[in-house]
Amino acid sequence: MASTSSFDVTTGVDFMEVHNAVDQATKEITQRYDFKGLKVSFALDPKEKKITISAPDEFKLKAMWDVLQSKMVRRQVPLKNLKPGKVESAAMGGARQEVAIQDGLTSDMARDIVRVLKDAKLRRVQAAIQGDTVRVSSPSKDDLQGVITLLKGNDFGVELKFGNYRSN
Repeated sequence: MASTSSFDVTTGVDFMEVHNAVDQATKEITQRYDFKGLKVSFALDPKEKKITISAPDEFKLKAMWDVLQSKMVRRQVPLKNLKPGKVESAAMGGARQEVAIQDGLTSDMARDIVRVLKDAKLRRVQAAIQGDTVRVSSPSKDDLQGVITLLKGNDFGVELKFGNYRSN
């Protein structure tokens, strides 16, 4: 009987790196001349998986978002996993925006991944949803390499990670 190999498809961010990026962005904003004396802040909530950006107006909010994105890129946090919400008006004419952090595949994303694999009609490749990951298995390692290439060619709205390789 042929042995099967498998790997997991998931997504996520390193919250320590997100925390460091938020700290660096806060430090840069407090030192910038155009933000002197203004009430601006980044608030990271790892339990809720979101970042709240507060600024006196929408223009400053956009500048803060740009700074935060540059710090995230430097820290190798995938920007695709950051989902900025609508800009809301806050107290005293300020503006606020919540940025959701996608950590783990949602059930819809997992179903989309399985659907793409089924539509490709790859023989001997099985995909199973296991919580916030999709386990892909096949007797052929070449087929698994093809699956990775296929999934990288599609846009699921987040950066996919391929890991937990196993051979039985």
